[in-house]
Amino acid sequence: MTARLKLRFVMSADDLGQLPATSAELAFVGRSNVGKSSLLNALGAQKTLARVSKTPGRTRLLNLFDVDGGGTIVDCPGYGYASAPAKMRASWKTTMERYLLEREGLAMILVLVDGEIGPTALDLQMLEWLRSYGRPHTVIATKHDKVKSSARDKRRHEVAEKCGLAPSEIVWVSATKGVGLDRLGELAHRVLSDPDQPTRPSRPGR
Repeated sequence: MTARLKLRFVMSADDLGQLPATSAELAFVGRSNVGKSSLLNALGAQKTLARVSKTPGRTRLLNLFDVDGGGTIVDCPGYGYASAPAKMRASWKTTMERYLLEREGLAMILVLVDGEIGPTALDLQMLEWLRSYGRPHTVIATKHDKVKSSARDKRRHEVAEKCGLAPSEIVWVSATKGVGLDRLGELAHRVLSDPDQPTRPSRPGR
């Protein structure tokens, strides 16, 4: 039985106040080239659901998706895209911080880190910032297929240690190969169906 999500794009917004009310919401955050849009497309089994570009930094707005069965998902602007003008980066930062702190119904923040290279300083800053405000979050390690099979156990422990977590607390996924998508879908379903229930990732996929 698949746990993929049925998603429908609703709107893009450059300010929190433009977003409609939600019963429960998941936010996807991460560096601009970590693969947020590709993961959303794979999770929703739609190749063109979220715009994928070879140029980092194309997600510049809060992109809202309805989830069939209840709840919403927001794809947030990627952080760390140094080629964008400083004024634009500052605007993204303000939009992101306000959204992550003030959005009513935001039940879980999915922090995507690149599993191939591991969490960067910006990723660790994001995790520290979320923890300082007590915001609920789960780390999603992308690009599982880019890590050699012989090195995966070691990389799981390395990524977990850097993030200050146990290996079982991190969800490993591959948008290309489909690894971990059912597990991620199950996590999303649990959070959106019962946002007040503390949620921990289930056992890790291999």
